Amino acid sequence: MELTDFAALSFDCYGTLIDWEAGLTAVLVPWARQRGLRLTGEELLTRYAAAEAAAEADHPADRYPDILARSLRLLGDTLGAEVTADDAARLAGSVPDWPAFPDSAAALAALGARFKLIILSNVDRASFAGSAARLGASFTSVITAQDVGSYKPDPRNFEALTREAARLGIPPGGLLHVAQSLFHDHVPAQRAGLRTVWIHRRRDRGGWGATPRPPVPVTPDWEFPSMAAFAAAAAAPGS
Repeated sequence: MELTDFAALSFDCYGTLIDWEAGLTAVLVPWARQRGLRLTGEELLTRYAAAEAAAEADHPADRYPDILARSLRLLGDTLGAEVTADDAARLAGSVPDWPAFPDSAAALAALGARFKLIILSNVDRASFAGSAARLGASFTSVITAQDVGSYKPDPRNFEALTREAARLGIPPGGLLHVAQSLFHDHVPAQRAGLRTVWIHRRRDRGGWGATPRPPVPVTPDWEFPSMAAFAAAAAAPGS
């Protein structure tokens, strides 16, 4: 299949469209310095990834701000560092402050002229509203963890996505999932029968950052280093 054979694109938001690692480190690094922890931002992200994955798996019905607060407390326990109520609240309320990647808004505008755009995100409605204002796109549908009652990579989130695609009249095989995280998105999306595009935002850095390593090998159908590159490829003749 070519990129233009699809009728709709579903997107992970955080890590793909919104720079969640920048948003997380803006809170985690000052907290760590105040506690005397000598960890780099990258090391904090790696430690945080395990904490958040555990919080989401163990508390799937929690809203995302509660997951953020719980994850920081787990991280503090792991590192032997205090997490005050103010620390937890600062991270819990930070999502609307997380910046969009510089190419996200323009790429979504270009892609929206050709495809239906759907969000499948591991946040709550209120948190996503702040990010949506930064992206400026008109999404046909938005599905959050709050709506589903579970967090990716739980298969229920992708079942909800495929049901929504059917409701919108998108034909079987007509939905392409676009995401950065192999762990949260590509593994479960491909198990759900979806083709995938990897926006490899960490291509020049290596490592996994705030995203856990995928549990099994996975090969996305397409790979691009940015949303801008993906949008350009989707607009190219014969793409």
